[in-house]
Amino acid sequence: MSAVFDLTGRTALITGSVRGIGFALAEGLCNAGATAIVNGRKQDAVDEAVAKLRAKGFQARGAVFDVAEELAVVAAFENFDRDGVEIDILINNAGIQFRKPMVELELKDWERVIDTNLNAAFLVGREAAKRMIARGRGGKVINIASLTSEAARATVAPYTAAKGGIKMLTRSMAAEWAKFNIQANAIGPGYILTEMNTALIENPEFDAWVKASNPAGRWGKPDELAGTAVYLASSASNYVNGQIIYADGGWLSVL
Repeated sequence: MSAVFDLTGRTALITGSVRGIGFALAEGLCNAGATAIVNGRKQDAVDEAVAKLRAKGFQARGAVFDVAEELAVVAAFENFDRDGVEIDILINNAGIQFRKPMVELELKDWERVIDTNLNAAFLVGREAAKRMIARGRGGKVINIASLTSEAARATVAPYTAAKGGIKMLTRSMAAEWAKFNIQANAIGPGYILTEMNTALIENPEFDAWVKASNPAGRWGKPDELAGTAVYLASSASNYVNGQIIYADGGWLSVL
């Protein structure tokens, strides 16, 4: 049974993977045998993350580019082509958060969140799929959704709109690319202990609410998403397409 989860010989690009969930997913795929391409906007942060993976004996390399800039994304994939790098697995993980009531929200902040959390998944997904289709071997696309793909909360309207969009983008990818043996699915993390959630984690009232409202009674850890990512990246999920798997401790089930 372990053979269907084996990612040996496959290369995975994980966007926004210098820390947090992205790094945990990169490490999880490496544990299953994949070579990881770590992505971020800053060279030193990418180099540090790559060094951490290599120190554990994993195959890893870096790719510094802004996933929200179309020209940068296209150039990055042209560099992969030139270097003979063929991406078999794409995880669209890069994301940002911006908390403010909608009546106080400026368009530039709305657009910044949409660009990074939704448009980037389209741009990187498009470039990866072009090459997967041309090679004729199929591939895997994993988008990172959210609880807000299903449920809205106050003060995070652009994030909610973007993650709702990720849900339908994932289905659109599945509808268009299934005939090329490309499976596009998503992972919807619950409340996870990450740097992006630091302000919430350190807020006693919000921390208590998370623990009380979740059947698991706790926050999730980034590495608890890795198994789902390996499953969706592997041949074990070859007939799973256009789905979101929520790793949320049961939060949505009692909403």
